[in-house]
This record gives sequence, C-alpha cells and structure tokens, in this order.
Amino acid sequence: MSFRKVVRQSKFRHVFGQPVKNDQCYEDIRVSRVTWDSTFCAVNPKFLAVIVEASGGGAFLVLPLSKTGRIDKAYPMVCGHTGPVLDIDWCPHNDEVIASGSEDCTVMVWQIPENGLTSPLTEPVVVLEGHTKRVGIIAWHPTARNVLLSAGCDNVVLIWNVGTAEELYRLDSLHPDLIYNVSWNRNGSLFCSACKDKSVRIIDPRRGTLVAEREKAHEGARPMRAIFLADGKVFTTGFSRMSERQLALWDPGSPLLQKASSSSKPPGPAPKRPLPQPSLLLHSDFQGPLSRSWCRWHPSSPRWGMFQHLLSGLGIENLEEPMALQELDSSNGALLPFYDPDTSVVYVCGKGDSSIRYFEITEEPPYIHFLNTFTSKEPQRGMGSMPKRGLEVSKCEIARFYKLHERKCEPIVMTVPRKSDLFQDDLYPDTAGPEAALEAEEWVSGRDADPILISLREAYVPSKQRDLKISRRNVLSDSRPAMAPGSSRLGAPASTTTAADATPSGSLARAGEAGKLEEVMQELRALRALVKEQGERICRLEEQLGRMENGDA
Repeated sequence: MSFRKVVRQSKFRHVFGQPVKNDQCYEDIRVSRVTWDSTFCAVNPKFLAVIVEASGGGAFLVLPLSKTGRIDKAYPMVCGHTGPVLDIDWCPHNDEVIASGSEDCTVMVWQIPENGLTSPLTEPVVVLEGHTKRVGIIAWHPTARNVLLSAGCDNVVLIWNVGTAEELYRLDSLHPDLIYNVSWNRNGSLFCSACKDKSVRIIDPRRGTLVAEREKAHEGARPMRAIFLADGKVFTTGFSRMSERQLALWDPGSPLLQKASSSSKPPGPAPKRPLPQPSLLLHSDFQGPLSRSWCRWHPSSPRWGMFQHLLSGLGIENLEEPMALQELDSSNGALLPFYDPDTSVVYVCGKGDSSIRYFEITEEPPYIHFLNTFTSKEPQRGMGSMPKRGLEVSKCEIARFYKLHERKCEPIVMTVPRKSDLFQDDLYPDTAGPEAALEAEEWVSGRDADPILISLREAYVPSKQRDLKISRRNVLSDSRPAMAPGSSRLGAPASTTTAADATPSGSLARAGEAGKLEEVMQELRALRALVKEQGERICRLEEQLGRMENGDA
C-alpha cells in the first residue's frame, strides 16, 4: 500500500529569522512619518539608506553598513529636495548611485562618496522634472544601464535615461487613478502595476501598450501591490471586500499574452459589438494581446462557457481566476512583498505588523506554500531587503531585512540551518550581478537581455574551524598511565617521531601507515610490560600486608 506524503519536501521548511544584537543595529534614527505606503528604506552591499524626518524639505540618511550603533543627530544627510522624500532606490549597476522621488514633483539622482558622507549632500548629479504631482515610485531597470522609471500621483509613468537626463517614454493614458506600485520583469521588457482602480496591468513601455489587465484583482478599497516573478507570473497582495488581507498568483504567460502585435494600440472602452465566435478567436483576434473586452465578458453570457471550454482545450489558464488565492488576516496594514528569484521565496511584510511571513512559489498546486513566520515585539514602519550578493553565504544566509522601528533600524537575518559549513550550491545558484547587460540606447532600440549572473562561491569564507591544522596522532600517545618512580618503559625509545609528524597532514602513504603500526605495537609492548610490573608489585604489597596482619612484621 502506498501512502501519500503528508509533509511537502522543501529545503526552506526550516528557514528561521534572527534579529542581530543591539550593538549591530542603527540607533536614534528619526524615520519619516509621511503618509505613503513606501518601504522608506533601501540597502545594497555597501550602504543603508533611510528616509528620515527633516525640517525645511526632504532628506534621507546614507550610512555605511559598518556604521552601527547610535547615529549622531548631526550626521550628514542627503537633503536636496524641497518636499518630503517618498521613495528611494539604489542603482543595481552602481552601489554608489541612488535615486529619490519627492513631494516636490522631482526625481533626483545622487552620487554617494565611496566611504560615505562627511558633509551634507545637497547637489544631485541629475534632476529629472516631468511630473506635475508628487513622485512616489522609483524603480531602476534591472538590466539596462541608466534607465529609470518614475511614477507620480499625476497617474503618469515616465521612463528616463539618467545618463542624458532625457525623457524616453511618457505613459499618461494607461492608469485612470493613483498608481500604488510598479515592478519590472526579469529582463525589463515589461512592467506590471497596481492601481487604485483595483486593476493589475502588464505594460510594454517601449510600445506604450497594455499587454494584459486584470480588473478587480483584489476587491478591497485599500492599497494593493503587484510584482513580477522570474517565470513571468505576477504575485499580488491586497484586500478582500471584507477587508481581509490576501495573496494571489496570476499567470499571464499564455500564448494569448505573448503575441503582442507591433500595431497594437492601448485598448479603449469595450467595443459595442457581438461577442466573436470561438472560431474567429483562433484567427485575427489572436494576432494581438488579450484585449480588455475579453476580460470583461461576464460569466452569465451564453458565449462564456464556449470561451472557457476553448481556453481549457488549449491549455490556457482562466484569466478570470487566479492560480492561487490565500487569505491571511484582518489587519489593515498594506502588505509589502519581497521576492527572491533564486529561491522562489516571497517574503511578505505588513506595515504596522510585527511579523514577516514567507512563502515558496512552486509549479504544483496550491502554488503558494506557506513556510514560516518570523515574529518580533515591535511593529515595523518600513523594510529594506539586501540584494543576494550582499549576504554572508558562509552562514547559509538566504535573506537579510532591515526593519525600521520608530527610532532605529534593526537587521533581521534569514538562515537555512545546515550541519556542513561547506558552500551550499543548492541555496546559492548564480545570481544577478552588478554588471549591466545593456546600454540605455540598446534597450530603446528594442533589445532585451537577462541579467548577467555571477557566482557567490567567491564570496564564501570558510569558518575558523576549517582553518585549523589537524595533526594525526596515536590516541594512545596522549593517554599513557603514570609511571611508578624508578620504573621505565621496556622496549619504548626515549623519544619517538610519529609517522604523522614525518609526513604531511592527510597523507595516507603506505610508509606512513607502517610507521604508525610500528608505533602502536611499541606502545602496546610498553603497556604490557608496565601491567606486568605493576601486577608483581601488587603481589609483593599483598604479601607484606598479610604478614602485618598475622603479626609477622
């Protein structure tokens, strides 16, 4: 009889979170109180940036990772904005370049000195002006150098060439309401967005077209977020109609969505015409992306069942239903997802929560698998995530978060427990490196490229235990019994050199083995002689004791 596996096998089942000690935290930081659902924190392998309260404008701190402890109130800040800073993002191709968006409607790009700030930084390298309302979203292109996306409360998405301060693309007709967040896909050919109208959109920025749209991805009125996964799926967080927090996974990767025609235009309102016959769907309508009108078909339509049957026959996912949908709780804080494409693990942090939940995304149902929850005492006001190349791989660290409290920043380390201290290949596949795969001009011309990968094996540092030199010795040489005064070891030389001392450590040559065997035999003969001598001495003492008891002393 075969039994089904009750527990799903996963190498991340036992991942646990551990906050660092107090002396490794960043104390006395006045975290921003602005009302905006941003992470307020950005981190890379060199610097930690935190948006802080500032009088007379907006500012953020940039600290070297090694500068832990109490931060002096006079510590220099980046303070060029005239309004509060809403979002910051480090350039993935230069650890000393950071971009910021502010309520003053501008985007600024800053060059941080290699060793950190020694004086306030007020002059940005580039000022990008194009929004008419506050800028709340900043996102660098994952593979193209100097390409930056910004989105503002004017419902406009702008794509910039930072190197020339040039506006490349303006997308001002695709979002009818406030944009909550934007996320690039792995090669930067598309991005997805979550909007206040409850829709999740997939957009081709170079064509200015809507590739796919899901209306009412989450029916609640509170903010939601959407991120691209490495395989093209979209992971969303939001609220239900009853204000319950939700997670959902969507698959827009069907052939319907991948055949984006170059002549396609941003879809407008649903056309007032009869629904097409299924036979027509396989011809002209398949030449373009799935239009908004298709997603608006109501299940009560008599053609809906035919369309569903056709899609299922083609192996295409039902676009009206998510692949997976999970309800978490009834808290009211927005859920911020952080995705690790190397491990397919999503970490979900709720603003105002004191916990971090993490889930593994797989190809088998139910697709979203809960792993564990890290819980602390203090609520979090923001969160930053360290890129994979900044982790300590020798400690099996697979993620590190920087949790913002009201007055400090606390690193939290996520670790996979392993007995061996060797490099763990299964935990650390090749990851995205700092080298750009494309120049801005190449991306504008239509080229796409995946990130250039690097190995983390070079960053592996063996633990101190592995640096010790092991000397192979005979265990009997260190456990010899004490000798009686005047006695000597028979057959044992005054000083012997072990085979391990004569040969290099770890050598198992036959000559070395023969030497060790001879040494063991010598020790054994010496022990036998010693036992015999001690036995004779005991007999003599017993005879003396017997005579004393009989009065024959």
